Amino acid sequence: MRPMTDQRDEERGGCRPENPCTCSVEGIVTVDGRGQMVLPKELRERAGISPGDRFAVIFSETEGSVCCITLIRKEYLDRSISSLVHTVHEKIRSGESR
Repeated sequence: MRPMTDQRDEERGGCRPENPCTCSVEGIVTVDGRGQMVLPKELRERAGISPGDRFAVIFSETEGSVCCITLIRKEYLDRSISSLVHTVHEKIRSGESR
């Protein structure tokens, strides 16, 4: 069963093993006194971010400190989890163990 995605998700393609991501610094944001950050309009437009879009927040740590914060679109995370669960279910059905 294929996970549900919206049309924008299909058009973007996304990061996958057959379509690896590249990383680049596109801007710098500042945290205000209320703990909020604003992504500049140009970045939101380029990333196709609209009001109401949802993201998972992933921390990477080194030596006990958070060094990276990654945002992953919920739709892509859903797809990855669905694929993982499907693989596990197939192994269970086929009688495979670890």
